[in-house]
Amino acid sequence: MSDVVIETRKLTKEFVRDEFHVIALKDADLEVRRGDFVALMGPSGSGKSTLLHLIAAMDRPSSGEIRVLGQDLRALNDRAIAHWRNVHIGFIFQSFNLIPVLNAIENVELPLKLTHLKAKERMEHAETALTLVGLGDRLHHYPRQLSGGQEQRVAIARALVTDPDLILADEPTGNLDAGSAQEVLTMLSRLNKEFGKTVVMVTHDPHAASFAARVLHLEKGLLLPEGQSAEWSASQPAAS
Repeated sequence: MSDVVIETRKLTKEFVRDEFHVIALKDADLEVRRGDFVALMGPSGSGKSTLLHLIAAMDRPSSGEIRVLGQDLRALNDRAIAHWRNVHIGFIFQSFNLIPVLNAIENVELPLKLTHLKAKERMEHAETALTLVGLGDRLHHYPRQLSGGQEQRVAIARALVTDPDLILADEPTGNLDAGSAQEVLTMLSRLNKEFGKTVVMVTHDPHAASFAARVLHLEKGLLLPEGQSAEWSASQPAAS
């Protein structure tokens, strides 16, 4: 199996609505290897979440190439993409996206309902995932009974329960206080270092980005060369 798990070439995403034409991402070349922890940084509107959603096959590119885990995502139809994503991708949202009428273990079980596991096996897997994130004593608590940090840890357990190849996190600490954010970042770091999970995290927070092994910057839809930040780009003379 190739060591390269994410590869894009000239990846571009355009949004066209009536007379408005926005290029959210332009000609992005990206390579992520197995076991990497990569932070994508940039201001609002820089294209970082767009890139993450393309990697997760939650959106389709306008042009360019994207291969994730050796799969050409542009070649899959919607049904095949849904199955592929459920098997290979664990996605963590900024807003947790927990179902309020389901308790913690039921929320974590949800992705497993698309598998062939029996109900008892699904619950066992969900309990294991919640125990891994330190919530083995909160299995039957509902989201309203949990703190923000605990809700995000339930969301991480849900992302982990299928044992995905990739963990993608979109501003995972954006709605958390400093203490809860530290717990979540420590958990992501542990998943990367101890369990070998490949993690790609979108963030605007330099402290969050410091947990990653690589930090890449985006600015106005452009993925900057590694080692260059938006501040560096702004200081350069305009192209003629």
